[in-house]
Amino acid sequence: MKEPPAGTATHLIALDIDGTLIGRDGKVPSETVQALELVRASGHHVVLATGRSLVGLLAAARRLGLTEGWAVCSNGALTVRLDRGASSGYKVVEARAFTVGAVIRQANRLSPGINVAVEDVGWGWRVNCEFGPGLLNGPQKLTPLEELLAGQASRVALHANQVADHADALRHLGVTVTPAGHDWLDVTAPGTSKATALEQIRCLLGVASEHTVAVGDGINDIAMLGWAARGVAMGHAPDTVREAAGETTGTIAEDGAVPILLSLVPAPARRPGLSPLGAQLAAAVHTAVERAPGPLVVRVWHGSSPDLAGCEVHTLRSGRWVWQAPVPAGRASTMRDVERAAREAGLTYPRGDEGRRRAHWRTTAIGSESGPAEFELPLTHA
Repeated sequence: MKEPPAGTATHLIALDIDGTLIGRDGKVPSETVQALELVRASGHHVVLATGRSLVGLLAAARRLGLTEGWAVCSNGALTVRLDRGASSGYKVVEARAFTVGAVIRQANRLSPGINVAVEDVGWGWRVNCEFGPGLLNGPQKLTPLEELLAGQASRVALHANQVADHADALRHLGVTVTPAGHDWLDVTAPGTSKATALEQIRCLLGVASEHTVAVGDGINDIAMLGWAARGVAMGHAPDTVREAAGETTGTIAEDGAVPILLSLVPAPARRPGLSPLGAQLAAAVHTAVERAPGPLVVRVWHGSSPDLAGCEVHTLRSGRWVWQAPVPAGRASTMRDVERAAREAGLTYPRGDEGRRRAHWRTTAIGSESGPAEFELPLTHA
């Protein structure tokens, strides 16, 4: 996966999934996907930060159009890189594990017969009894409680009536305990949260702390909202969550995350009437010009079909072309579509002087015999 050089993307946007990007009905609004693509085209880092397991994260990320980049799941216990080139679609960067035996024993003493699930990273869960539909992401494997006590895991989920009343008793064991309603507790390693994982990603990406944004709606988002320079709570979030944030947006039914995302997109890309491809080209070009004026190109390549397999904007810096931003809507389009979208966005490019005045695409030196040929078209903001 191609990464921008340090400093190209000025913001890291951490986003909860359930209740923030996806509602209870499980639907992903097209407006949300388009806003996410515009933010990425503006050169920002979009980082999903969820309480879901890795299996649940991957399913949601695909539906949101996010197949590359950083992500945090299991309430910060797992940090992963989404990577289309990997056979699994991801690479685990860090897994924070803890010894689960003492926690499970104590939970069973406090709430006899409690439902216990131990996360099996990348597959699903080992459970002492079957959890109901929708309670766990991924498949479940029935496992005797005695076997669940052995070894380490990234997360343990506890489900029982009023089990949240026992949160403090479990915290005394030195672990992190996060309630999700009265009947659910998530247990992770000491000092684990979405915020701790996001801070590590921020440092790796070289994003300034004042350029961090987070949007969430749950108790497990409180630390993340406090970590971000701009913490935004969804309008339907509990009072404690909204109090932890410096800002409140609309509810999930109102697509409250969308205006926050669009606030990070250059104004020319938000002009009414632009197609998604035109808006993303405008976002990438205007961002590039604002940050480092100079020559730029839109670069494309084909896969196994006539449609484009990728589309990106690159800028010339210190004598070499560097990655600026992806143009997600360029995938599955054509080179002619890119030309039309560029004109629509008020961008110009070199063309012939006679006849149909075709655009002057050029073959890049990056293409090789073993890989797809790449083509690039210089763009200028009119």
